[in-house]
Amino acid sequence: MRQTNQAPSQNRPASGRLARRALVWSSLVAAAAIAIAGCQSSTPQAAAHDRPSVTSPSTPAVEPASLTISPTDGSTSVRPDATITVSADGGTLQDVSVRSGDGAAVEGTLNDAKTTWTAKGGLRPSATYQVSASAVNEAGEATSQTATLTTLKPRDTATYGIIPSGSTPVGVGMPVAIQFVTPVDADTRAAVERRVSVTSTPAMKGAWGWLDGRQLIWRPATYWKPGTKVTVKANIAGIETHNGLWTDHDASSTFTIGDAMVSTVNTKTHRMTVTRNGKVLRVLKVSTGRPGSDTETRNGIKVILSRESQHTMDSATIGIKKGEKGYYNIDTKWAMRLTWSGEFLHSAPWSVGAQGNANVSHGCTNLAPADAKWLFDHSRMGDVVKFVGSTRKLEEYNGYTMWNETLAQWAKHSAL
Repeated sequence: MRQTNQAPSQNRPASGRLARRALVWSSLVAAAAIAIAGCQSSTPQAAAHDRPSVTSPSTPAVEPASLTISPTDGSTSVRPDATITVSADGGTLQDVSVRSGDGAAVEGTLNDAKTTWTAKGGLRPSATYQVSASAVNEAGEATSQTATLTTLKPRDTATYGIIPSGSTPVGVGMPVAIQFVTPVDADTRAAVERRVSVTSTPAMKGAWGWLDGRQLIWRPATYWKPGTKVTVKANIAGIETHNGLWTDHDASSTFTIGDAMVSTVNTKTHRMTVTRNGKVLRVLKVSTGRPGSDTETRNGIKVILSRESQHTMDSATIGIKKGEKGYYNIDTKWAMRLTWSGEFLHSAPWSVGAQGNANVSHGCTNLAPADAKWLFDHSRMGDVVKFVGSTRKLEEYNGYTMWNETLAQWAKHSAL
């Protein structure tokens, strides 16, 4: 059998496959190169020109803050109870000033966001106000604005006063009274009450109430402590108390409480016991109103309203005219008023014989001249005089009568 030097026939197919694989690989590489070449620009300059440019973002401009003042600039016949407001949009308020023509400032409050300012209290009638405001935006840029407005001229002024006022100490029963000359409409009383305040040292709890349409009264829970200092503020300018009547100013008062002079008059025993700071000073003989529905002295706690060294008792002031039954016109000394209807403590030399024994007066408390003078010298407005033993009821409006109620009962007289 003849032998040959050739490789086995099964090795040839293997070498053929390798050659074919190399050819395919070369073709793929060439195709990839062509594809890559096709995605590229023919020149580097052209490629750079086609790429989008990149720039840094610009900061947008911040709009200035805008201000709105109400009522608007140039407004006339503005109601005094209108509320001035200033608001800022796109910023915060930095300063707001509202002043009347005489330079008086109007106070106001700023909301938490510092975007709205609201005036407190009212404006005075027949007055011109200048409003100035400034605000800043987020960039700290300032905006300012001004406005001028004029309030209406009222038909008339609602006159009022604060009692007590002045440096003379008052008694422990003295309430605070905001007293109007003409009655305040029922639907306006709440507006008045919201804008009055009482503070004291030491502090005292108390309550406001309307004694009648003309008298807004604040009384403490108990009698004042001697030495207490009291401040009253009535920020009530610009309130229409009645049709066409407007308050035109604010007011305030300070006063001090003196010794605790508290007296008790017993109409049955005809005696008046006078105490100072809890200690009995004297027991005085008296004669009070004689029996009768129109003459008996009223029962209850009263407060000295005023003191006059001389006073004419004229029954015409209570409707009994000259020539009518019960008419009188008598000059008295050392008179201290207890009720608006005409009950007084006073000297009565004509009834000394009855004092301590019988009630013979028209309703007043009669004292001997020397006792009346002593009591006058030791008393002050606001001292407490309590009457017991009478069957005649004291009307709640007839003097400072709020001590005949508890504080809770008195608070029910509030318009609020």
